[in-house]
Amino acid sequence: MKHPRCDTTEAWSALAGHYQAHGRDFDLREAFARDPGRFAALSLQAPEVFADLSKNLLDTATLRFLLDLARECGLASRRDAMFAGEPINLTEGRAVLHTALRAPPGAGPHSTEVQDVLARMLAFAEQVRDTAASGIRHVVNIGIGGSDLGPAMVVPALDAYAQRGLALHFVSNVDGHDIAPVLRELKPSETLFIIASKTFTTQETMANAQVARAWFLAQGGTDIARHFVAATTNVKAAAEFGVSTTFGFWDWVGGRYSLWSAIGLPIAIAIGADHFRALLAGAHAMDRHFADAPLARNLPALLGLLDVWYRNFHAFTSRSVAPYHQGLRRLPAYLQQLEMESNGKRVDTDGQPLPFGSSPVVWGEPGTNGQHAYFQMLHQGTDVIPVEFVLVRTPAHRHPDLHAKLLANGLAQSQALMLGKTTDAALGEKAPTASGALDAATIARHRTFPGNRPSTTFVLDALTPRSLGALIAMYEHRVFTSGALWGINSFDQWGVELGKALASQLLPRLASGDTSGLDASTAGLLQRLRV
Repeated sequence: MKHPRCDTTEAWSALAGHYQAHGRDFDLREAFARDPGRFAALSLQAPEVFADLSKNLLDTATLRFLLDLARECGLASRRDAMFAGEPINLTEGRAVLHTALRAPPGAGPHSTEVQDVLARMLAFAEQVRDTAASGIRHVVNIGIGGSDLGPAMVVPALDAYAQRGLALHFVSNVDGHDIAPVLRELKPSETLFIIASKTFTTQETMANAQVARAWFLAQGGTDIARHFVAATTNVKAAAEFGVSTTFGFWDWVGGRYSLWSAIGLPIAIAIGADHFRALLAGAHAMDRHFADAPLARNLPALLGLLDVWYRNFHAFTSRSVAPYHQGLRRLPAYLQQLEMESNGKRVDTDGQPLPFGSSPVVWGEPGTNGQHAYFQMLHQGTDVIPVEFVLVRTPAHRHPDLHAKLLANGLAQSQALMLGKTTDAALGEKAPTASGALDAATIARHRTFPGNRPSTTFVLDALTPRSLGALIAMYEHRVFTSGALWGINSFDQWGVELGKALASQLLPRLASGDTSGLDASTAGLLQRLRV
């Protein structure tokens, strides 16, 4: 069944009128003053994740219009088609079933195959974790994109659950400055390399894998089959490389949705089988919430609708993610790929150009580091940038004073973005560092904050495998929601291919110096860069 694109619906026209009449000049401070129940009405407990949406530029009337849009666009049936394994990745004719990877045995499509690979992978992970028997002290994951970003985000996030005496390293960039410092720390006899590439042909991954193999042999390594394994479906190519232990996955698993699959092997090695299963269970709980909860209380759906409201009506072009937990320091980078590779599209599923914006730019840093870097722009810059705060109530460390300061900063930043500071209030304050050469009114204008800047706060009781799984799945389904309304295919990534193809053509030219047929800029730069 074909569903309408959002901008062709009656609900879209109604939203446009609502924006002009009420949304454009919406003021958060007035909204809270009018409605003492605003927090209760616009906050939501989903599996493992509490979300406060009350500091966003919306009210219950806006939500009603957005929910009408979701219904008219057939969001529920699109969601159900994904869970059922229909080929919703239309340009590649594939199902999208990362949810099946975390479903309990017998509860999802392809369950037998999924559980077989999972059991093999977890059994292998436990063998590696027995460092006395395996002799392994270092695990190096060689991948890129989804084969790197997911594991590289989850492993440090779950450091409290990690095996001590076993160090995890991640190499992704084809730049030798990435792999060289990692190799300096290693001994061949104590190292396991994981080559993560579905096809075993990924350019950057295989280049780094060849470097690792050459280093291993040059340093006296003698058993490649024992020290190299692969997450791949190309068993033949892996065997030619010297790898005999492989863990496969399927073409219905997209790279940026693959940490739940064999790509999660470094996660399983770091935290163990039981905790990996808890990670899957948390994601599955969020899957069921997205599948079963009414849209009006469905957290991923509401977040996706909010993204449409901000991107297409308020014209906000970016969103900042600020996790107030050092373990989540790689979360913004992970979400960049998840959202921008999924929804950074300019045509709809029919190949027609979109007359509206799609994915925002997603970026950020962990708090409180971000406060001393880019928060100046968030508070006083010319662009309004919605911010997402991720707060964790209970830390894994034993420094409660530090954690209290961290949480206070996170709460204060969202409050400051909303409240701002008037010029009159600034006039009534002393500014010790202000220049005496400027009059008070000028200084006050410099110290004025417009406020009314939106934010969302997510709260986890603790950062555990289960809560992290739920948080990631929440973001996945949020991206699905906005992509479904925009009428785009969120599960292909043709834009990644052009640069790779051109790089393959330019590589031999760097050796030969041949610039024939190149544009003047590329030709000049190539000559400049030749050694």
